Amino acid sequence: MARTRWSRPSRSPRPPKSRPRPESLAPLSIVQFTPFPFSERGGINEYTRRVSEELARRGHSVLIAAPSGGRGGVAETKSALAGLRDDPDALFAPGEEPRVLSMGGGVKIPRSGRRQAPVSVDMGNRIEALLGSGRFDIVHVHDPFVPGFSSNALRHSFSLNVGTFHETEERPFATQFARPLLEIFFGRLDARTASSRTSARLLNRYFPGSYEITHPGIDPVEPAQSEVPPLKIAFSEREEPGALRLFLRALRRLPPDLEWTATVYADEPGAVQLRVARQIRDRIKVIGPDQASLSELLSHSNVFVAASNGPRPDQAAVRQAIASGAVPVTTTIGRYVELVGDGQRGLLFPAGDPVTLAGQIQRLGEDGRLRERLRSACGKFEIETWPEVADRFESTYERLVARRHDPAGNEALRKKLRDRPLIDVDLHMHTDHSSDCATPVKVLIETARDRGFGAIAITDHNEVSGAREAAKVAEEMDDFKIIVAEEVKTGEQGEVIGLFLKEKIPKGLTMDETIAEIKRQGGLVYVPHPFDRLHSVPDYENLLDMVEDIDLMEVFNPRVAISSFNEEAERFARKYNIIPAAGSDSHVAQGLGAVRNRLHDFDGPEEFLEAMREAEITRRHKNLVYVQALKFIQTTGRPKAAKREVEAPRAVKGGRRKARGPKQGRGSKRAAGKS
Repeated sequence: MARTRWSRPSRSPRPPKSRPRPESLAPLSIVQFTPFPFSERGGINEYTRRVSEELARRGHSVLIAAPSGGRGGVAETKSALAGLRDDPDALFAPGEEPRVLSMGGGVKIPRSGRRQAPVSVDMGNRIEALLGSGRFDIVHVHDPFVPGFSSNALRHSFSLNVGTFHETEERPFATQFARPLLEIFFGRLDARTASSRTSARLLNRYFPGSYEITHPGIDPVEPAQSEVPPLKIAFSEREEPGALRLFLRALRRLPPDLEWTATVYADEPGAVQLRVARQIRDRIKVIGPDQASLSELLSHSNVFVAASNGPRPDQAAVRQAIASGAVPVTTTIGRYVELVGDGQRGLLFPAGDPVTLAGQIQRLGEDGRLRERLRSACGKFEIETWPEVADRFESTYERLVARRHDPAGNEALRKKLRDRPLIDVDLHMHTDHSSDCATPVKVLIETARDRGFGAIAITDHNEVSGAREAAKVAEEMDDFKIIVAEEVKTGEQGEVIGLFLKEKIPKGLTMDETIAEIKRQGGLVYVPHPFDRLHSVPDYENLLDMVEDIDLMEVFNPRVAISSFNEEAERFARKYNIIPAAGSDSHVAQGLGAVRNRLHDFDGPEEFLEAMREAEITRRHKNLVYVQALKFIQTTGRPKAAKREVEAPRAVKGGRRKARGPKQGRGSKRAAGKS
């Protein structure tokens, strides 16, 4: 069928005015991940493109990372990533246009009715090279549901992560089978947004959290509809293919005496095949971006039809239609009903029903008053422009960045401390004042000094008596100090350590109350094993709530059974500039030395905190099973009377040590038997 050329209207849309960046927000480096090849037009890619362009116009450095539809662009991306270490800023294109990086190919998994997002095959290494340096302030992932590409982005990111969810239909594999894995990746999101309330409701059902609604924006236009027949009908081909077929079937059912024309907007007009009856063929046109924008088309249309049954709804087009004065006729899927209401701003028809669709178009063609009433209601519906959508994201970014700690600290004090000797410190250990430890205070101090430590923090569970006893012993030593501390069990939000305490903090308080008490005593807030699900730990949202109050985070704990828990802690500390620290979490003397914080000698919490900014964490392998077995033997497998008799590990030839139990030889056993 021949395509007739559509004339560009005389009135052009008002270009959206770019807003200046808030003075309080420094230029940010941002990378946006979209799960679809950027050569493909569609709702998510259009959303990503418009937000990225607006942010770039405001002075932010913006990249768009996407799978590649073919091999094109991959070689250029490889070359750019190869030079990342030498010149990180070379990644960003000069000017206001965001640079698009083609990260590689993937395998498309067929999904009925849906556009297929490629599952990553060879993109992982390039994503790791891009994100591993932590070069970006913000990593913004669109549709984190998509396996491979989006999950790789969250896996390798050391930056602040924002996720925007566009999905409106449940994916059984994601919400049921892969849910535990997705919860890990979603747990790395520092902010969650959804492009519709329907998406937010779906996500909250399976992944509860706070989702800010960030609808797609529109281009402001002056409605230029003519009420003179014929009725002008518009349709966007960005929905799934079945939607266009249903639209054409409905047009065939319109009465012959109704005057109408229809225009199909397509990103690639030449690829659209219209199979329609000869008698209506001349009434239908196909146009593309070279002839007009979608907003221009809608400003001159009386009716806009959205016929998606769910897989690929074009919410942005419906919003643009409402803003442009074209009355929407949509299916009853949640995302569309959210916009048109229950007939307040448009008409509805059941998904897959061409008969009802034809009837609704006919009603609008024959009833001018109905058309005008709906147009008037559309004019009262507030819809944000793309600059306003970018405002929302900029506000989200600003809020996240403001929560990062200032890495500068007190340089003058650190300069003073650099003249002092280096000492080794363990920040997490227990004595027999903890219910699950049998190591006497003196044994712990002897072992620590024997192994070269200059200071230790005694962090008994819900108790400071052991630390106080140790502090009195250490007063007689010139080369050793004790940090009085407590590992406090909060009511429902896990454990937290207070360093440099003066008195005991009761267990069972809320996290906020516990932190307030630590601060009242002039202490420091130290979060131990924050992501170890085998311990009592605050969840990710609790950590986000308290992030400004955290002074140090334990990024290495040798008693953590799964190494990825330590890696998660390191990732969190790095993204929020929290000072990293480490502790052996030793419950037996043999566990000392598994980890050391090497820092300049200090006096008090302020000097300690500044010294820790430049501390070096060293790790030494300890057999976890062996150490845990000793803990069991000393705390569970021994009589109570024997637990207090634990001695320091004895040095043996070769530098290794073994534990000595109570002094009881064969003779003593025989003597006991005789008695």
